Parts: sequence; structure tokens; C-alpha cells
Amino acid sequence: MAEKVEEYRGCVIPKDLYYDIENQVWFKVNEDGTVTVGVTDIGQARAGKIINIRIKPPGKYVKKGKPVASLESGKWAGPVPADIEGEVVERNEKLFDKPDLINEDPYGEGWIAKLKPANLERDLQDLVTGEEAVQKLKEYIEREDVNCGEERAQISKKFYK
Repeated sequence: MAEKVEEYRGCVIPKDLYYDIENQVWFKVNEDGTVTVGVTDIGQARAGKIINIRIKPPGKYVKKGKPVASLESGKWAGPVPADIEGEVVERNEKLFDKPDLINEDPYGEGWIAKLKPANLERDLQDLVTGEEAVQKLKEYIEREDVNCGEERAQISKKFYK
């Protein structure tokens, strides 16, 4: 059976998600038609410990490419763009008390928001998934010289067991 997740330089790369490579944002299409948004393992490693987060509230419409959230760490602050346009239907309230859940578990407890997409089929065309995503993320890791940390990677991989 093929692995659902790869690891490269300590960075966990799930194959079943869609990715915005340059912004290091992931998207998961849920069975109910919503899309979960989060920051990749690579993105959290580059940002450092997340100390503050702002997330658009439920009911807010987010245009493609506009921020669904903004993050702040000791060395970085920036937007989390929504490459999938739609209405925020839920946000991860746990992050307001513990924003570093993004660092600890970027693909699980550290998810940021859920969107009801306006045109999912159109928006997914601009993202990568599967083996193509793994290859492009590995290239990004090399280009930006990212190392996510082997010990933490083992913890994150458990999410996919």
C-alpha cells in the first residue's frame, strides 16, 4: 500500500491535500463539500513559533487570493491566502488561545478555517496535489533550505496512521 504521506528533511508532506506552493498553504476537500485551510509543515517551520493569529469570522466571504487569516511569529508576520474562494463556515477557535498548534500539528489540530467554496473545480486547477505536490514541495525545501526537524516529523506523521 502506498504511503499517504512523505517526509523530506523532517518536513511532513501529505499527498492527499492540495497546495499553494509559494505561500505554503494547504487545502483539504471534505466529504460535506467544505474545504479546510491550513499552513504546511514547511510554512510553519519557516515562520517559527506562531504567537498570534487573526481568522476571518464565519459568514465572511473571502475572494480568491485574499487572506482568510494572518499569522505572526517572533520573526515573521503575513497573510494566509485563500486560493479557494468562498464563505468562511468555521474557524479553529482553539488557535486564539494556542496559536502554536499550527507549529505542533499543522495538518491536524492546527487547521485554520473551513470554507464553503464558490467554484471549487475552477480553484483546484491552480493548486497541486499528489506526486506533483510532493516533488514541488521538495524543490521548495531545497531552494529555501528548510528543515522542519526529524523528531517533530514523527509526531506529525502519526496523524496519517
